[in-house]
Amino acid sequence: MEFAVNVLIFDMDGVLIDVSRSYRETIRRTVQIYLESCLGFAIGKGSPISREDISLFKSIGGFNNDWDLTSGFLLYLLSISGIPPIKKKRRFSSIEEVLLYLKERSAKFLQDKTSLLQKKHFSRFIKEATSFGGGLKGVRHALVGSWDGWVYGSGDLDKENLVKRIFQEVYLGSYFTSYYHLRPIFYRGKGLYLHEKLLIPRSILSSLWKKLHLGIASGRPRFEAELALKRFRLLPYFDSIVTLDECIKEELRIFRTTGKRMSLLKPHPYSLQRVVQELDIHHPECGYVGDVVDDMLAAQAAKKKLQMVAIGFVSAPGKRKVFKDLLFRAGADCVIENPKDLVQLAT
Repeated sequence: MEFAVNVLIFDMDGVLIDVSRSYRETIRRTVQIYLESCLGFAIGKGSPISREDISLFKSIGGFNNDWDLTSGFLLYLLSISGIPPIKKKRRFSSIEEVLLYLKERSAKFLQDKTSLLQKKHFSRFIKEATSFGGGLKGVRHALVGSWDGWVYGSGDLDKENLVKRIFQEVYLGSYFTSYYHLRPIFYRGKGLYLHEKLLIPRSILSSLWKKLHLGIASGRPRFEAELALKRFRLLPYFDSIVTLDECIKEELRIFRTTGKRMSLLKPHPYSLQRVVQELDIHHPECGYVGDVVDDMLAAQAAKKKLQMVAIGFVSAPGKRKVFKDLLFRAGADCVIENPKDLVQLAT
């Protein structure tokens, strides 16, 4: 590679950490549990979505938040299930109330509880959602009708947010109770975070740390970011770590100051810019390593204020050319498949 940097910023999921059997599998299980336990579908063995489906959904952009991605899948699957659309949600004060309402409401329509889920024209739907800008907004526009009244994926997980409640129970396992101080309702097994593996060896990170300033810009909540970094003994290598928590805190500050609501999650460049600000070095020459479209868009947006190289990273076996092409189209300056290539970036 012809690029040289003195600051290297990493995304976590799919770059530092292999999440194919943790976050990706949590999405699959959350979708299945929601359909079965909340709506009464009989899914049987396995989830109605595959890991490849998840990668395709992420490729449309706008899904830096896995809770939103899970909601997007549920909306799509319900749209092909035969269950009628419901546009508006009712307001509830507890998870139990939402569950009771959904079970009673869905029972009126599910004559054949196994009718769901032969994916129809999934690739076509992805293209349509992409044309509408991706994310939950793109999914909603691509659907003919609104199924939002069936999918409770916003608000607090102890009140109405069934999607987040199930997701966090599955991902965190025993940590769910200690962190949220709530008993699990849907899942009592081991947390899927235990299935994560390191993608970039500590020996390479150590080599980079000796020559560069390293940081992390991740959409994970801080607790979950630190959970992984501590497990893999990576904390000493990173001088700045910006997570979902910092983005939300800044969003609230902006709203209280200006009255404007905005999202600072990638593809917004805020997390990248904040890492560089916290590092506080003269003349930063930066690189950002990410594995999805939103990462490349964020790096390109950051170029308005920073000298930045957008570095795509492809680690998953199969369809590498497809994902490399997606990253290049999203603005990657280069795409690597071997973590050793990162060592060449050190000035």
